[in-house]
Amino acid sequence: MPELVFFSGTMDCGKSTLALQIEHNRSARGLQGMILTRDDRAGEGKLSSRLGLVTDAVEVADGQDLYAFVVDHLSQGGRADYVIADEAQFLDPEQIDQLARVVDDLGVDVYAFGITTDFRTKLFPGSQRLVELADRVEVLQVEALCWCGARATHNARTVGGDMVVEGAQVVVGDVNQSVDEVGYEVLCRRHHRRRMTAAPSRAAALSPDVLPVSAG
Repeated sequence: MPELVFFSGTMDCGKSTLALQIEHNRSARGLQGMILTRDDRAGEGKLSSRLGLVTDAVEVADGQDLYAFVVDHLSQGGRADYVIADEAQFLDPEQIDQLARVVDDLGVDVYAFGITTDFRTKLFPGSQRLVELADRVEVLQVEALCWCGARATHNARTVGGDMVVEGAQVVVGDVNQSVDEVGYEVLCRRHHRRRMTAAPSRAAALSPDVLPVSAG
Protein backbone atom coordinates (compact mmCIF):
# COMPACT_ATOMS: atom_id res chain seq x y z
CA MET A 1 0.00 0.00 0.00
CA PRO A 2 1.26 3.52 -0.72
CA GLU A 3 2.33 5.47 2.33
CA LEU A 4 3.00 8.94 3.62
CA VAL A 5 6.27 8.61 5.55
CA PHE A 6 7.80 11.38 7.63
CA PHE A 7 11.56 11.14 8.22
CA SER A 8 12.39 13.50 11.05
CA GLY A 9 15.36 14.59 13.11
CA THR A 10 17.49 17.54 14.09
CA MET A 11 19.61 19.52 11.68
CA ASP A 12 22.79 17.75 10.59
CA CYS A 13 21.41 14.21 10.99
CA GLY A 14 21.36 13.27 7.30
CA LYS A 15 17.75 13.90 6.23
CA SER A 16 18.60 15.38 2.84
CA THR A 17 21.28 12.74 2.29
CA LEU A 18 18.67 10.03 2.82
CA ALA A 19 16.25 11.83 0.49
CA LEU A 20 18.91 11.82 -2.22
CA GLN A 21 19.65 8.14 -1.55
CA ILE A 22 15.99 7.21 -1.90
CA GLU A 23 15.84 9.16 -5.16
CA HIS A 24 18.97 7.39 -6.45
CA ASN A 25 17.77 3.90 -5.50
CA ARG A 26 14.37 4.29 -7.12
CA SER A 27 15.54 6.05 -10.26
CA ALA A 28 18.17 3.31 -10.72
CA ARG A 29 15.26 0.82 -10.92
CA GLY A 30 13.54 2.79 -13.65
CA LEU A 31 11.09 4.63 -11.41
CA GLN A 32 10.40 8.33 -11.88
CA GLY A 33 9.73 10.63 -9.00
CA MET A 34 8.92 14.25 -8.26
CA ILE A 35 11.20 16.12 -5.88
CA LEU A 36 9.76 19.05 -3.96
CA THR A 37 11.65 21.38 -1.65
CA ARG A 38 11.35 24.69 0.15
CA ASP A 39 14.11 27.11 1.17
CA ASP A 40 17.02 24.72 0.68
CA ARG A 41 20.45 26.02 1.77
CA ALA A 42 21.72 25.61 -1.83
CA GLY A 43 19.15 28.01 -3.23
CA GLU A 44 15.84 27.90 -5.05
CA GLY A 45 14.88 24.66 -6.76
CA LYS A 46 17.63 22.54 -5.20
CA LEU A 47 17.77 19.58 -2.85
CA SER A 48 21.22 19.48 -1.29
CA SER A 49 23.13 17.56 1.34
CA ARG A 50 25.97 18.84 3.51
CA LEU A 51 28.05 16.03 2.00
CA GLY A 52 28.07 18.05 -1.23
CA LEU A 53 25.39 16.13 -3.14
CA VAL A 54 22.76 18.19 -4.93
CA THR A 55 19.95 17.68 -7.43
CA ASP A 56 17.27 19.79 -9.06
CA ALA A 57 13.88 20.05 -7.38
CA VAL A 58 10.60 21.91 -7.64
CA GLU A 59 10.51 24.93 -5.33
CA VAL A 60 7.16 24.94 -3.52
CA ALA A 61 5.46 28.33 -3.38
CA ASP A 62 3.28 29.75 -0.61
CA GLY A 63 -0.25 28.45 -0.97
CA GLN A 64 0.58 26.16 -3.88
CA ASP A 65 -1.83 23.23 -4.21
CA LEU A 66 0.49 20.21 -4.28
CA TYR A 67 -2.28 17.73 -5.06
CA ALA A 68 -3.33 19.78 -8.09
CA PHE A 69 0.33 20.10 -9.09
CA VAL A 70 0.81 16.32 -9.15
CA VAL A 71 -2.51 15.75 -10.94
CA ASP A 72 -1.57 18.33 -13.59
CA HIS A 73 1.80 16.63 -14.08
CA LEU A 74 0.12 13.23 -14.55
CA SER A 75 -2.61 14.59 -16.85
CA GLN A 76 0.07 15.95 -19.17
CA GLY A 77 1.58 12.50 -19.58
CA GLY A 78 4.20 12.74 -16.85
CA ARG A 79 5.06 9.98 -14.42
CA ALA A 80 5.19 10.15 -10.66
CA ASP A 81 5.92 6.81 -9.06
CA TYR A 82 6.78 8.59 -5.80
CA VAL A 83 7.11 12.08 -4.37
CA ILE A 84 9.99 13.33 -2.21
CA ALA A 85 9.31 16.46 -0.16
CA ASP A 86 12.42 17.85 1.53
CA GLU A 87 12.39 20.69 4.10
CA ALA A 88 8.79 19.63 4.76
CA GLN A 89 8.70 21.61 8.00
CA PHE A 90 8.35 24.75 5.87
CA LEU A 91 5.19 23.52 4.11
CA ASP A 92 1.77 24.75 5.15
CA PRO A 93 -0.46 22.28 7.05
CA GLU A 94 -2.84 22.45 4.09
CA GLN A 95 -0.03 21.33 1.80
CA ILE A 96 0.63 18.34 4.06
CA ASP A 97 -3.06 17.43 3.71
CA GLN A 98 -2.62 17.66 -0.05
CA LEU A 99 0.36 15.29 0.08
CA ALA A 100 -1.75 12.84 2.08
CA ARG A 101 -4.36 13.06 -0.65
CA VAL A 102 -1.68 12.25 -3.25
CA VAL A 103 -1.11 9.00 -1.35
CA ASP A 104 -4.77 8.14 -0.79
CA ASP A 105 -6.34 9.23 -4.08
CA LEU A 106 -3.48 8.73 -6.55
CA GLY A 107 -1.76 5.74 -4.96
CA VAL A 108 1.65 7.45 -4.92
CA ASP A 109 4.18 7.06 -2.11
CA VAL A 110 5.21 10.34 -0.47
CA TYR A 111 8.46 10.59 1.49
CA ALA A 112 8.67 13.79 3.54
CA PHE A 113 11.85 14.93 5.29
CA GLY A 114 12.01 17.66 7.87
CA ILE A 115 12.94 19.08 11.23
CA THR A 116 10.31 18.51 13.88
CA THR A 117 10.86 21.54 16.13
CA ASP A 118 12.24 25.03 15.66
CA PHE A 119 14.93 26.90 17.60
CA ARG A 120 12.41 27.61 20.37
CA THR A 121 11.57 23.87 20.70
CA LYS A 122 8.14 24.58 19.18
CA LEU A 123 6.68 22.31 16.52
CA PHE A 124 6.76 23.61 12.96
CA PRO A 125 3.15 23.63 11.69
CA GLY A 126 4.08 21.46 8.72
CA SER A 127 5.88 18.94 10.91
CA GLN A 128 3.00 18.86 13.38
CA ARG A 129 0.57 18.02 10.60
CA LEU A 130 2.89 15.29 9.32
CA VAL A 131 3.02 13.71 12.77
CA GLU A 132 -0.77 13.80 12.83
CA LEU A 133 -1.28 12.31 9.35
CA ALA A 134 1.73 10.17 8.44
CA ASP A 135 1.40 6.41 8.11
CA ARG A 136 4.87 6.17 9.62
CA VAL A 137 7.18 8.59 11.42
CA GLU A 138 10.82 7.53 11.19
CA VAL A 139 13.37 9.19 13.46
CA LEU A 140 16.70 9.08 11.66
CA GLN A 141 19.29 6.86 13.28
CA VAL A 142 22.33 8.94 12.32
CA GLU A 143 22.75 10.86 15.54
CA ALA A 144 23.85 14.46 15.42
CA LEU A 145 26.04 15.38 18.37
CA CYS A 146 26.06 18.36 20.68
CA TRP A 147 29.41 20.08 21.22
CA CYS A 148 29.66 18.19 24.53
CA GLY A 149 29.46 14.83 22.75
CA ALA A 150 25.94 13.95 23.90
CA ARG A 151 23.16 13.15 21.44
CA ALA A 152 21.78 16.39 19.97
CA THR A 153 18.01 16.65 20.27
CA HIS A 154 17.36 20.37 19.78
CA ASN A 155 18.08 23.00 17.14
CA ALA A 156 19.50 26.34 18.28
CA ARG A 157 19.66 29.59 16.34
CA THR A 158 22.79 31.65 16.90
CA VAL A 159 23.82 35.22 16.16
CA GLY A 160 27.47 35.97 16.64
CA GLY A 161 27.85 32.54 18.18
CA ASP A 162 25.30 33.28 20.93
CA MET A 163 22.00 31.44 21.12
CA VAL A 164 18.81 33.46 20.56
CA VAL A 165 15.27 32.43 21.46
CA GLU A 166 13.25 35.18 19.80
CA GLY A 167 12.55 36.02 16.17
CA ALA A 168 10.73 34.70 13.12
CA GLN A 169 10.23 30.96 13.05
CA VAL A 170 11.77 30.62 9.57
CA VAL A 171 15.16 32.20 8.91
CA VAL A 172 17.24 30.25 6.42
CA GLY A 173 20.73 29.46 7.65
CA ASP A 174 23.11 26.57 8.12
CA VAL A 175 25.19 24.90 10.80
CA ASN A 176 28.42 26.11 9.18
CA GLN A 177 27.83 29.87 9.04
CA SER A 178 30.49 32.28 10.25
CA VAL A 179 30.04 33.44 13.83
CA ASP A 180 28.91 36.91 12.71
CA GLU A 181 25.94 35.55 10.74
CA VAL A 182 22.64 33.99 11.70
CA GLY A 183 23.43 30.31 12.00
CA TYR A 184 22.21 27.11 13.58
CA GLU A 185 23.68 24.58 15.94
CA VAL A 186 22.41 21.30 17.30
CA LEU A 187 22.48 20.88 21.09
CA CYS A 188 21.49 18.36 23.71
CA ARG A 189 18.49 19.38 25.81
CA ARG A 190 20.62 20.35 28.80
CA HIS A 191 22.75 22.82 26.87
CA HIS A 192 19.77 24.11 24.89
CA ARG A 193 18.03 24.90 28.18
CA ARG A 194 21.17 26.62 29.45
CA ARG A 195 21.70 28.40 26.11
CA MET A 196 25.26 27.09 25.99
CA THR A 197 26.53 26.87 22.41
CA ALA A 198 29.95 25.76 21.24
CA ALA A 199 31.50 29.24 20.92
CA PRO A 200 31.08 30.40 24.55
CA SER A 201 31.86 26.92 25.86
CA ARG A 202 35.19 26.95 24.01
CA ALA A 203 35.93 30.42 25.36
CA ALA A 204 35.23 29.22 28.88
CA ALA A 205 37.47 26.22 28.38
CA LEU A 206 40.32 28.47 27.25
CA SER A 207 39.98 30.77 30.26
CA PRO A 208 42.72 30.10 32.83
CA ASP A 209 41.49 28.56 36.04
CA VAL A 210 42.23 30.43 39.22
CA LEU A 211 43.93 28.00 41.53
CA PRO A 212 43.46 28.30 45.27
CA VAL A 213 46.55 29.35 47.16
CA SER A 214 47.24 29.05 50.82
CA ALA A 215 49.15 31.47 52.95
CA GLY A 216 52.64 30.50 53.91
